[in-house]
Amino acid sequence: MDFDLTDEQQLIRSEIRDLCAEFGDDYWRERDLNHEYPESFFETFAEHGWCGLTIPEAYGGQGYGVQEAALVQQEIARSGAAMAGTSITAHHTFSSEPLVAFGDEEHKERYLPKIAAGDVQVCTGVTEPNAGTDTSRIETTADRDDEAGIYRVSGQKIWTSKAQEADVIMLLARTKPREEADRFGGLTLFFTEFDRDTASIEVTEIPKAGRGASDSNEVWFDEYDIPIEDRIGEEGEGFRYLLRFANTERIALAANAVGIGQAALEKAAAYADDRVVFGNEIGSYQGIQHPLADSWSKLEQDELMVRKAAWLYDNDRDCGAEANAVKLRASEDALEACERAVRVHGGMGYASEYDVERYWRETMINVVAPISNEMVKNYIAEHVLGLPKSY
Repeated sequence: MDFDLTDEQQLIRSEIRDLCAEFGDDYWRERDLNHEYPESFFETFAEHGWCGLTIPEAYGGQGYGVQEAALVQQEIARSGAAMAGTSITAHHTFSSEPLVAFGDEEHKERYLPKIAAGDVQVCTGVTEPNAGTDTSRIETTADRDDEAGIYRVSGQKIWTSKAQEADVIMLLARTKPREEADRFGGLTLFFTEFDRDTASIEVTEIPKAGRGASDSNEVWFDEYDIPIEDRIGEEGEGFRYLLRFANTERIALAANAVGIGQAALEKAAAYADDRVVFGNEIGSYQGIQHPLADSWSKLEQDELMVRKAAWLYDNDRDCGAEANAVKLRASEDALEACERAVRVHGGMGYASEYDVERYWRETMINVVAPISNEMVKNYIAEHVLGLPKSY
């Protein structure tokens, strides 16, 4: 493994930085305060072709891997867009992965070119209020009607990001009762239209602490029709297909956590270098220097671990342990870096105009979602250290 970015990866990073420079902290602060979807940012992202980053060239994409996608997520977050900026772009580069890997040709041709062009918004429906981390207990059902050529979906999803704007959804539903299948059997994955205008779908936004520019929602389905041809792969194999998405999601989350942490440190260092107290710049005091230096070293290590996990994935190597480990470390280290940045700013760290409080609020979600860090530790204990299952 080469620790240097390739020339192409360096060009990608440079182009993303240039694109994000048009949308500074003022832009994201305003969207966060007003709970306004950053439409102009997404449109610019799409116009430059980044929505199709990991979609094969045959379907209008650029055909890059998770290494490049993670790099894009890190740079978006680092620009000041933080979690809001990565939330509205990650679904295009990661939620389509099961469709790319397991969809049939007609299914891919139906959706991937539109996703690559940025002509549709994508959301994901997996989490449910009565299941949480235990995906095997999801209750949303998809009843098959062969005569009509459809599945009728009923149930509830929660924390569905971008459901206010989405045109298509990657949806996990139960096609066989849990008691009639093994633990993760009977779950089927769909990639299909998300028609909010039909009476069969209801979307309600969830008020939350951070990421005001990117909506999170509860979604109710009441006999919502999905064509059988919009099923990904085989019926009942949805959880296995979803695992491919899960590792890339953890890598992406870690990359954006690193980016947010780096943004916070840059803000803190600049403020410490400028702020004078007791006749000296506060950055000259070790009580300020040491925490920031400590966080910088941690985020540097996390960035290397992101690259390793992404490299393993792109080279068809098992990356479950690495993807989970870097999600754990990067989320905790970024949260710590953001808190330290707030402390460096003193009382002004609590003020919106200095942005570090926004970074702090937005990175908190990475500690508890899409899977809690406690569950990540369980995974490592069982699957890496060989310890007995604890739950």
